[in-house]
Amino acid sequence: MMSRPPQEEFLLKETSPHLGGGRHTGDKHTSTYDLVEQMQYLYVRVVKAKDLPAKDVTGSCDPYVEVKLGNYKGTTRHFEKKTNPEWNQVFAFSKDRLQSSALEVTVKDKDLVKDDFIGRVVFDLNEVPKRVPPDSPLAPQWYRLEDRKSDKVRGELMLAVWMGTQADEAFPEAWNSDASGVTGADGLANIRSKVYLSPKLWYLRVNVIEAQDLQPSDKGRFPEVYVKAILGNQALRSRISPSRSINPLWNEDLMFVAAEPFEEPLILSVEDRIASNKEEVLGRCAIPLQYVERRLDHKPVNTRWYNLERHVVIEGDKKKETKFASRIHMRICLEGGYHVLDESTHYSSDLRPTAKQLWKTAIGVLEVGILNAQGLMPMKTKDGRGTTDAYCVAKYGQKWVRTRTIIDSFTPKWNEQYTWEVFDPCTVITIGVFDNCHLHGGDKAAQTRDQRIGKVRIRLSTLETDRVYTHSYPLLVLYPNGVKKMGEIHLAVRFTCSSLLNMMHMYSHPLLPKMHYIHPLTVSQLDSLRHQATIIVSMRLSRAEPPLRKEVVEYMLDVGSHMWSMRRSKANFFRIMGVLGGLIAVGKWFDQICHWKNPITTVLIHILFIILVMYPELILPTIFLYLFLIGVWYYRWRPRHPPHMDTRLSHADSVHADELDEEFDTFPTSRPSDVIRMRYDRLRSIAGRIQTVVGDLATQGERLQSLLSWRDPRATALFVIFCLVAAIVLYVTPFQVVALLTGFYVLRHPRFRHKLPSVPLNFFRRLPARTDCML
Repeated sequence: MMSRPPQEEFLLKETSPHLGGGRHTGDKHTSTYDLVEQMQYLYVRVVKAKDLPAKDVTGSCDPYVEVKLGNYKGTTRHFEKKTNPEWNQVFAFSKDRLQSSALEVTVKDKDLVKDDFIGRVVFDLNEVPKRVPPDSPLAPQWYRLEDRKSDKVRGELMLAVWMGTQADEAFPEAWNSDASGVTGADGLANIRSKVYLSPKLWYLRVNVIEAQDLQPSDKGRFPEVYVKAILGNQALRSRISPSRSINPLWNEDLMFVAAEPFEEPLILSVEDRIASNKEEVLGRCAIPLQYVERRLDHKPVNTRWYNLERHVVIEGDKKKETKFASRIHMRICLEGGYHVLDESTHYSSDLRPTAKQLWKTAIGVLEVGILNAQGLMPMKTKDGRGTTDAYCVAKYGQKWVRTRTIIDSFTPKWNEQYTWEVFDPCTVITIGVFDNCHLHGGDKAAQTRDQRIGKVRIRLSTLETDRVYTHSYPLLVLYPNGVKKMGEIHLAVRFTCSSLLNMMHMYSHPLLPKMHYIHPLTVSQLDSLRHQATIIVSMRLSRAEPPLRKEVVEYMLDVGSHMWSMRRSKANFFRIMGVLGGLIAVGKWFDQICHWKNPITTVLIHILFIILVMYPELILPTIFLYLFLIGVWYYRWRPRHPPHMDTRLSHADSVHADELDEEFDTFPTSRPSDVIRMRYDRLRSIAGRIQTVVGDLATQGERLQSLLSWRDPRATALFVIFCLVAAIVLYVTPFQVVALLTGFYVLRHPRFRHKLPSVPLNFFRRLPARTDCML
């Protein structure tokens, strides 16, 4: 058994940083970038030059500009044979690292041997103006070039020089002195902060009904016909038609994930299984998705007959001829009423349906300040020493953000602030920290993978509104040799609610759009569709510029979290035991009363029992009043910090080495024997499902616990108020009437039942569980 590391290492720490230039007091600041510490930068915008003199023997000029401040030097691109070049590039020099009181902007002529000096402009830093957004950008001016003796020479340079902060619009695209060692356009693009949007995903439903007049080559046998559908890298096939004729009938749904813009058509083929591993294509058709009908509800879509075509190779010539083969009857639609799940349902950051027409108004704003990290581990070796080039990725809803990369630092300071619209408080934001392995571009960098340093998840419903949370979160990663703390990330988080009433009303709504309940998808369908959605999202984001790489997207979306793990199964079992522990304690307490262990308590229980028997109408009001009083009493011990990953709850600090070896084993297993592989994989597959069921049971129990724990302040407030109202209503209403109405309601006719879940069930499903704290 592994030794337990000190638990304090893995705990959350509350901090008091200087936010927005002043000490954090918890009040809302008015300035922009009020959730991060201000960082001062000297900005230089090099716009263009005119009337530059020719320096070469050929009488031409290949100009570029060099911006120099102390030991830091940035250069623009150069132009071939141009005396009036236009660069429009920005340079940012960190004020913390300023080693000179003079800024030198020099125009040079690119040469094979030695670059020629054309002229320069020198600025005294004490004279540089300050610019504070939302002020308009500083207008550039023309400056006459001087030689090294400060005499005027031919040529002028248009510049703007100012002092600003990281909130400046120019900052994201500026060359930065913090990354002066990075070379090449690819390298610079890979270190800048960027915002990405997930592609808009739709479920595509293909309802294959029937085909007519198929023409199999062997007319003397009953055809075994099925439909194969391909969309991009997704391939599905229907069952073999039971009718076994040339007019087969299926009436089967095939579901795909499609992403806008729809680049690839849906390709359908009707195939006849001639032998166990031999099929004959009887007809094929391609359907562009741009013209497929979109539906927003459960109303049926019109069916259509599609012509199937067959490619025939003519023996004499080498050309192909297409001829009409038969036709197929189908109902195809893009489903706008579902939410396409690309994240684990426990950590969903977005629950809206695909179709924008069905979106409700935003209920608030989430602001996150990514301040800094402390004590990061060396992730790679460079020049014989350990180094880390860290950046953060945050994902909420369809918007992904990536901070700039801080080069070669174990204590990087980002101080970047981002904002998201919130449509549902019962959602989770995920923030991951990664080591950038693509600083210099090139083919070699394309083969490397960015290393993960750790991640943080924060459930919005556990945050009080308008409060600024400033905490240092430990970055925990599980390795084959155990859990390891990779450092700490410092965040400032604020959830601002635009309408408290709207947000409280959200707790009575179903968690997912209503199509998930009216026309539910099967568990296996949802699993395969989520797998396809994550592949599409990671492929699209890895094609962005700069790319958000596949390994980053998969880590953020928890791909592979459904795999079997002895550690997780044990953790889920003990979560259930923790929930049942309360009931067991009540049972022991009642047993002690029965055995007169404490005579005074037993006598009081006898008196209470006699009163409730004599006046049965007091039973329910008493229960709800007790719940109300317990909820109010627990308010004193409500959690003050957001929940974070708990190593003890996850059994990560005491896991056996052999269990970790099993958890990090490949799937299928890498064990040599084929028999062991088959048995082992089957065991892991079954155990993975059991693990999910056990986890879901634990989640339900933990939601019950959270009713009065103030983990979700709004939900507990609603429940406590409901208990008070229920206690009063049940007090004034005769018990027999309540019992009668309750019985009639439970036994009501199906026509009076809705397909959508009831309000209490919706409220219960929205309560937080300890899944947020699982590692």
